[in-house]
Amino acid sequence: MPTVDDILDHIGEFHLFQKQTFFLLALLSATFTPIYVGIVFLGFAPSHHCRSPGVSELSQRCGWSPAEELNYTMPGLGAADEVFLRQCMQYEVDWNQSTLGCVDPLASLAANRSHLPLVPCQHGWVYDTHGSSIVTEFNLVCANSWMLDLFQSAVNVGFFVGSVGIGYLADRFGRKFCLLATILINALSGVLMAIAPTYTWMLLFRLIQGLVSKAGWLIGYILITEFVGLSYRRTVGIFYQVSFTVGLLVLAGVAYALPHWRWLQFAVTLPNFCFLLYYWCIPESPRWLISQNKNAKAMRIIKYIAKKNGKSMPASIQRLRAEEEVGEKLNPSFLDLVRTPQIRKHTLILMYNWFTSSVLYQGLIMHMGLAGDNVYLDFFYSALVEFPAAFIIILTIDRIGRRYPWAVSNMLAGVACLASIFIPDDLQGLRVAVACLGRMGITMAYEMVCLVNAELYPTFIRNLGVMVCSSMCDIGGIFTPFLVYRLTEVWLELPLLVFAVIGLIAGGLVLLLPETKGKALPETIEEAENMQR
Repeated sequence: MPTVDDILDHIGEFHLFQKQTFFLLALLSATFTPIYVGIVFLGFAPSHHCRSPGVSELSQRCGWSPAEELNYTMPGLGAADEVFLRQCMQYEVDWNQSTLGCVDPLASLAANRSHLPLVPCQHGWVYDTHGSSIVTEFNLVCANSWMLDLFQSAVNVGFFVGSVGIGYLADRFGRKFCLLATILINALSGVLMAIAPTYTWMLLFRLIQGLVSKAGWLIGYILITEFVGLSYRRTVGIFYQVSFTVGLLVLAGVAYALPHWRWLQFAVTLPNFCFLLYYWCIPESPRWLISQNKNAKAMRIIKYIAKKNGKSMPASIQRLRAEEEVGEKLNPSFLDLVRTPQIRKHTLILMYNWFTSSVLYQGLIMHMGLAGDNVYLDFFYSALVEFPAAFIIILTIDRIGRRYPWAVSNMLAGVACLASIFIPDDLQGLRVAVACLGRMGITMAYEMVCLVNAELYPTFIRNLGVMVCSSMCDIGGIFTPFLVYRLTEVWLELPLLVFAVIGLIAGGLVLLLPETKGKALPETIEEAENMQR
């Protein structure tokens, strides 16, 4: 009896039906972007200072503009103390008893400004921006700055729980049902987040978005790879990720046009309701139906695909069989991932590389939002380099192999982060160019780990191995906001130094893995153990 791949050889591996389905699912991939990296615009943190009655009086008396008020310096203070004072604290003095002046307003109060009593900012903050973000609306600065870290970490917690839990449900109840369910919940929670009256409610709806959004993205990835033939599967998987990059470019333009975070949240959420129409456009995966012994339904869908592609079903194809012949049933266990020496080494290296890819990819985007002069242009330019990253992978993985391009891409990202530290601020063009190289490197590494992970495990633990290793991606995403936003308070470039070390170590570890180019997928533990040879 033929397999689905055998039938697709006759009715079309990538014809009209597959192309239309890929286009529809690529739209879904593009709309995942605002949830994954939208913190750059939703949580944009502009320059701010404490709204102090004294500074307001000075501004009125001296006729200062808002920019002059923001740039006002207080004589006698060190630079770090002054930044902290202006952003988060205020003097606890009676300004009516002082002799205010435009040159040295505090001259009549104390000879040494460090002796003046300070209290936390009590009258709110003034933000140097024409738009709004969750930072400016909920005042997530100073003592509350950790709440911005928690906002992004919450969505990564959702990614971790949802991708595992809903991934199981998709195997149990079907791809199509779970895809539509995640789309509906994602759309509703996105709208509710846009109208959330408090930070707590906004955080809750963001967590719900995380629970379903990445799981929906993964289901879309699985669906399109199960609809196409074997020879197109790798290319379609890469271009499904390229559509995510297209979403990055669109997000930059929409965020520039809508600088107010609630309207931006509405704009990036509402398209999800249109995806509910996929109920009539995308059928269930015939491969999943066969795995559930629903061969009659699978055959009806295959006949529909053949009709859509303008092909006829060969008369000899009357029955279907599963992809793998039934033999001794092996029950996968987490211990199988660390039981034998080579597979244990593969597991640890892959887990570290998933962690590294997530930390550097999200971290570089977040750091750009803090350090960039024009966050919209910097975001747009860095997103553009993801296109050549995908094409380089396509050109190299079947010619050079997987291991060396993967190692070089990690090292390129690490070296770019290290070089950015030493480039002076006045060479902004060079800084942007180096940052783009780093972004291209980590994008290649991210896509390579997706490809290679499944090639290093035997069949009966392949899904388990990918699930466990890729979960480190979400763990990395949980820590990244704290890593970026807290370390920049110590030194703006300190996150880049950490990224450089992490990336260079990842590149070195990749060289310890076996090359999988031209090798059949391992079927047993013994074959996986002998891959290094």
